[in-house]
Amino acid sequence: MNQKLLKLENLLRFHTIYRQLHSLSQRRALRQWRHGFSSLYPVWTAQLYPWPWPTDVLTGAALSQHRLLVTKKEERPRKSQLSSTKSKKEVEVWLGMTVEELGRAMGKNTDFVYEALLNTAADIDSLEADSPLDEVWIKEVIKKAGLKLKWSKLKQDKVRKNKDAVRRPQADPALLTPRFPVVTIMGHVDHGKTTLLDKLRKTQVAAMEAGGITQHIGAFLVSLPSGEKITFLDTPGHAAFSAMRARGAQVTDIVILVVAADDGVMKQTVESIQHAKDAQVPIVLAINKCDKAEANPEKVKKELLAYDVVCEDYGGDIQAVPVSALTGDNLMALAEATIALAEMLELKADPTGPVEGTVIESFTDKGRGPVTTAIIQRGTLRKGSVLVAGKSWAKVRLMFDENGKTMDEAYPSMPVGIIGWRNLPSAGEEILEVESEQRAREVVDWRKYEQEQEKCQEDMKIIEEKRKEHQEAHWKAREKYGNMQWKERAYLKYLERKGQTFLRPKEKTERDSNVLPVIIKGDVDGSVEAILNIIDTYDASHECELELIHFGVGDISANDVNLAETFYGVIYGFNVNAGNVIQQSAAKKGVKIKLHKIIYHLVEDLQDELSSRLPCAVEEHPVGEASVLAIFSVTEGKKKVPVAGCRVQKGQLEKQKNFKLTRNGHVIWKGSLTSLKHHKDDISIVKTGMDCGLSLDEENIEFKVGDIIVCYEEKHIQAKTSWDPGF
Repeated sequence: MNQKLLKLENLLRFHTIYRQLHSLSQRRALRQWRHGFSSLYPVWTAQLYPWPWPTDVLTGAALSQHRLLVTKKEERPRKSQLSSTKSKKEVEVWLGMTVEELGRAMGKNTDFVYEALLNTAADIDSLEADSPLDEVWIKEVIKKAGLKLKWSKLKQDKVRKNKDAVRRPQADPALLTPRFPVVTIMGHVDHGKTTLLDKLRKTQVAAMEAGGITQHIGAFLVSLPSGEKITFLDTPGHAAFSAMRARGAQVTDIVILVVAADDGVMKQTVESIQHAKDAQVPIVLAINKCDKAEANPEKVKKELLAYDVVCEDYGGDIQAVPVSALTGDNLMALAEATIALAEMLELKADPTGPVEGTVIESFTDKGRGPVTTAIIQRGTLRKGSVLVAGKSWAKVRLMFDENGKTMDEAYPSMPVGIIGWRNLPSAGEEILEVESEQRAREVVDWRKYEQEQEKCQEDMKIIEEKRKEHQEAHWKAREKYGNMQWKERAYLKYLERKGQTFLRPKEKTERDSNVLPVIIKGDVDGSVEAILNIIDTYDASHECELELIHFGVGDISANDVNLAETFYGVIYGFNVNAGNVIQQSAAKKGVKIKLHKIIYHLVEDLQDELSSRLPCAVEEHPVGEASVLAIFSVTEGKKKVPVAGCRVQKGQLEKQKNFKLTRNGHVIWKGSLTSLKHHKDDISIVKTGMDCGLSLDEENIEFKVGDIIVCYEEKHIQAKTSWDPGF
């Protein structure tokens, strides 16, 4: 505004001076005219017209004003030019600068950075706005922008204060109170673990399990007739649930190893022993199915010696109890052995202070939202407590036991269902109580920040490795073209570009058919974890790529269907539902939804789907065989066609089928016949023992006596994937 006023003032001054000059010029003309009559009227003119203004002074003032205005007009663009060069003089950069930060520092957008990195060895496709740039590429961008580089002092983000929640220090032994043991039942699939637990609880859990096998980890509080209480964890014995068994061993005090007396030691039995040893947990051996005629408990004890499980009968310290889960024989002896071992361990806990525990299982309930099953290890859990587990937190709205009965308090060693989680925590996460919801958010934010930092470091390593690879490739290319003239280099690059083949739409479709994108949905977190562990064993990517595009807990939703449609994927659901509306939507969009309640059925279905993506194998099935007895030629027009005189030795020759000529066990020719005759008649079939003459569709083939003509048909057989998940 000040500049505009100044300009207006100068213009007004200039206009005033112009008027003064104009009046001066008129007066000068009048004076010259008056000079001719000055002698006649000297006094009157002198009185009428006073002496004029000093014209030199006024003219100099006007010129100086004009000069000032012109000078200011000339100086104004110079100043703007100087200021622009001054603003573009230096750009402050630092190591690890991202694409977005570099663009902002230069006053440009991210597209400029990408354009500057074109035709360089930088992998632009992998660069995102938040991707850190290497020193080489920062210099390259600054150079192409025509700016001056200035390295700032080591830029460091403000070190964030660690706001994580951690376990409390060990409590004073005087404050500890006795607690009941947490016992995990482990063993091979179908060795009777759940049936044994059913007898102790007087329930029918096994009857409700799909396929009669346990596919979840369950936590149950069992009250014995003696008044003692034991928390049992029932782990799956199927090979797919190794992670669940390991998690059960980590939170337990005692492991009951169930081995069938008729089967003996199996693969998952050995794995369970290893889990118990890793967790340094004592073992009680339950030899089940002793009611069977083929039961041999002594054989089981001897087999276990090979795995360093020595029973008391053989001089060890492991109690072995023969039981029958079906009839209930000797179950009280097993419970007493467990209680006796717990008394020796002197199990105690601190029931005061903030709660500490472990998530055993987690799932999403339609009416209640995210739900977790947990074991309390320290403190007393009450309604309204604020908990943190992994990157999730909860304000406890409701607690219930394994029977769904509401609880007011949960003490150490008690299994409890917790409702009130903001999102679903993963099974195996540590539960810690914090003082407020604000503190819980701080802990979760800190853990997410830590995870982001770890991911950034991993990304930096990958980027650095890729950069080195690109640099090496770049230098090799430079060495290749080093001694050539520019015309030779340009011609070679043109040939290389010409040699590159681009996928046509049909070829692209064929390539995409060798990829199977899948979405996995499960009822609980542990089930999804088990399925993902199975997918991790996939080792047949050379046949068909298996891409996991999404996984989660809960029923199949419309978002899952839309995602599967986008990636042409298949949805696999384990113990979950898909409503009629969802299934109809999937059918319209051509999305397959496959629901299973038994895990190995799901894996078999996945194997079949992978096999369906493989190209069919072609098998040759012989129809007939003839030997060449004589060779002669027949004139057809101006050409002589070689003809083989043959006799059918096996089966029959059919003209419409495929044929091949073999000589000394080697295939000389494959194709079809142009003619097949018996005597002089054209025929389509020649049976065993009949003579015939035949000619091939390729004239350059020469027959020899003793050659074998084989008639065969091709059958397309669906190939099977070589992937073996191990069960």
